[in-house]
Amino acid sequence: MDSTLKAVIISTGSYVPEIKVRNQDFLNHTFLEKDGSPINKDTASIVGKFKEITGIEERCYARPEQKASDLGFLAAQNALEAKAIDKESLDYIIVAHNFGDVAYKSNRIDFVPSLASRIKYLLQIRNPDCVAYDLPFGCPGWLEGVIQANYYIQSGDAKRCLIIGAETLSRVIDPHDRDSMIYADGAGAVILEGRHGNEGIISHKTQTWASEHALLLNMDRSFNTADKGEDIFIKMNGRKLYEFALNHVPHVVQTALDKANIHLSEIKKVLIHQANEKMDEAILKRLFKLYGLEFDNKSIMPMVISWLGNSSVATIPTLLDRMLKNKFVDQHIHPGDKVVFTSVGAGMNINAVVYQF
Repeated sequence: MDSTLKAVIISTGSYVPEIKVRNQDFLNHTFLEKDGSPINKDTASIVGKFKEITGIEERCYARPEQKASDLGFLAAQNALEAKAIDKESLDYIIVAHNFGDVAYKSNRIDFVPSLASRIKYLLQIRNPDCVAYDLPFGCPGWLEGVIQANYYIQSGDAKRCLIIGAETLSRVIDPHDRDSMIYADGAGAVILEGRHGNEGIISHKTQTWASEHALLLNMDRSFNTADKGEDIFIKMNGRKLYEFALNHVPHVVQTALDKANIHLSEIKKVLIHQANEKMDEAILKRLFKLYGLEFDNKSIMPMVISWLGNSSVATIPTLLDRMLKNKFVDQHIHPGDKVVFTSVGAGMNINAVVYQF
């Protein structure tokens, strides 16, 4: 048995919001081009093409009275209760998000106090040595929180860390932008503990490609030029982002695997950020090509995007939680399995973690 101290996943939790929004619920929207001109297609065709490209059929939105910190609290509570973990034993609470708490119909971003402090308050953790902080890092934020927690554990600074990804993207979308159909709300969480043995994080890799690509995802005014309000919404250069992801994500995963001295053929599952089904599949094809392999078995890439949409930092921990709690009929993780986690998002940031269960 390996005597190295590793960061091990000892519990997971998630919260899937209750309000389901189907693709057909967007049929009454007026979608516009970036310059505010009408799209030369009927809305039904736009919605149909969207499903074909992204794989999304429905998504979940938070209830009006809920904010991102509420979702994060519920996911954290779920992870603590799943394995009866003492909340006072946590050394760090790291909360990944991009927009803080956004009240229903407000579009105002609220970061003070931090979501991590709010969640610690909601959990009623009294231990002042439990350090709580936020991590805005685009969609890869939750996975980057895992990487940071791994460093705390390996350095001896922490024994247990709670890493949460929580987001309410439904509050920052432009109803006149067809990309608004991509986004969803949700939260996921893991608890890491330092343990000796084979199980745990083996390697990781992170990159930030800001000099040329930082603005592929940004905030801007509504496509509706008649809207004279001050609100800004999440915007995406979809085509260039797709190209960026295909060109760079496979190499980041390969670097993480090389650091671990592990071949792709040893990997049982790739838990990839649920951004766009076609894009994720294309990334895996490029990754397999780097190893001279054919990507001919989609079961290596479990997906929940069809009914959960893209909830940013929440997609991977939610997917992991459902897998470990056997909520899939045909997707399972077994002891000893080597798994890759990977994400790409605003910044432009990319990361990957190699993990053995």
